[in-house]
Amino acid sequence: MSFISVFEVLGPNMIGPSSSHTAGAAAIAYLAQKMLADEVRQVEFVLYGSFAKTYHGHGTDRALLGGIMGFDTEDERIRDSFELADAKGLRYRFSTNEEETDVHPNTVDIRMTGATGRTMTVRGESVGGGKVQITRMNSVKIHFTGEYSAVIVTHQDRPGVVSHITKCLSDREVNIAFMRLFREDKGKTAYTIVESDGVLPQEVAQEIRENPYVSEVVVVLP
Repeated sequence: MSFISVFEVLGPNMIGPSSSHTAGAAAIAYLAQKMLADEVRQVEFVLYGSFAKTYHGHGTDRALLGGIMGFDTEDERIRDSFELADAKGLRYRFSTNEEETDVHPNTVDIRMTGATGRTMTVRGESVGGGKVQITRMNSVKIHFTGEYSAVIVTHQDRPGVVSHITKCLSDREVNIAFMRLFREDKGKTAYTIVESDGVLPQEVAQEIRENPYVSEVVVVLP
């Protein structure tokens, strides 16, 4: 028998009518812009399933746009996200994909370009009660919820990289709650995601970057 907390029954604090279509959408986009670690200047949202069918009426579009600007689920500015995005010169586009059906019904792909030219595509799913999961980063399938402090390391799949990451965290006395490695293929691009139930020091990112096979390190705080 699975356990359901009272907070999942009541739902999250949020702006908007739906925990899945509004709060969940905002949470996905909020996580995505943190993962990019750059100011988002251009974004395309591709919506699937029920997101694609109801995004106007449930405010999913406003929630996604607010989240990508760094508004959390309780931020009242979500109501004015279109106006605020236009005012800051954020270029955005919404499209739907109703042909691909083998996805979670509340799924969105977020294709971002940052101020420095950095690009990233993130796939997120709103799984109910305001909870979300990131299931794809660029072309690699991953699993990341954003519920814990996390460090996301982009690197080549080479021997010694993971041990380097764990040593850097151990030297900083970081308690690891979860650690997962995801990769395109053997020897190609890989992502190591380490989640901690403590606060991750920002300095650890630079230490991890010292490995020659590491290309990017992002610390994501909840």
